[in-house]
Amino acid sequence: NELSGTIPSALGSLVALRKLYLYNNDISGTIPSALGSLVALRDLALDNNDINGTIPSALGSLVALQYLHLNNNDISGTIPSALGSLVALQELHLNNNDISGTIPSALGSLVALRDLYLNNNDISGPIPSALGSLVALQYLYLNNNDISGPIPSALGSLVALQYLELYNNDLSGPIPSALGSLVALQGLELNNNRLETNISSALGSLSKLEHLFVQNN
Repeated sequence: NELSGTIPSALGSLVALRKLYLYNNDISGTIPSALGSLVALRDLALDNNDINGTIPSALGSLVALQYLHLNNNDISGTIPSALGSLVALQELHLNNNDISGTIPSALGSLVALRDLYLNNNDISGPIPSALGSLVALQYLYLNNNDISGPIPSALGSLVALQYLELYNNDLSGPIPSALGSLVALQGLELNNNRLETNISSALGSLSKLEHLFVQNN
């Protein structure tokens, strides 16, 4: 549709609501903290709008939530650690915003998570080793940020991972040999960082790999 204006806080009264789809509109303003009262909510899709402001910590109360899509907006501020309480979450799409700050280690508690898209933001700081606990993760997109420090060896525990996109950051140090344990990996893009690109022979175990980009390191 072509909905405009803001998201009414009154939607927080719809306590039986399971799905809220407002994506692909012209909605502006902020995300109301009142949406944190929708305890039965499974899907929250606000992507592709003009939403600004920060992500309310109150969304961490949505313990039944499986899909949280806030991508392609003008959201700023940091990622609330409270999102680590969303233990049923399968998809977290925050890409293409103006999010800054660091990646909270609390996201390592999202054991059902399959997609983690944080790309195309202003995120800085290191990649938390806690992300190595996301054993169901298939897609990890952190590219096009200001992330620094080494690639944690703990990411080698993500045995379901198919795509690891870390390009266009400020990562340094070696490429961990532990990445050779990612037997489902199809795409590994580490280009445009400051990595020491001695390619570990362990990567030879990645029999499903189709894309390996390590240029400009």
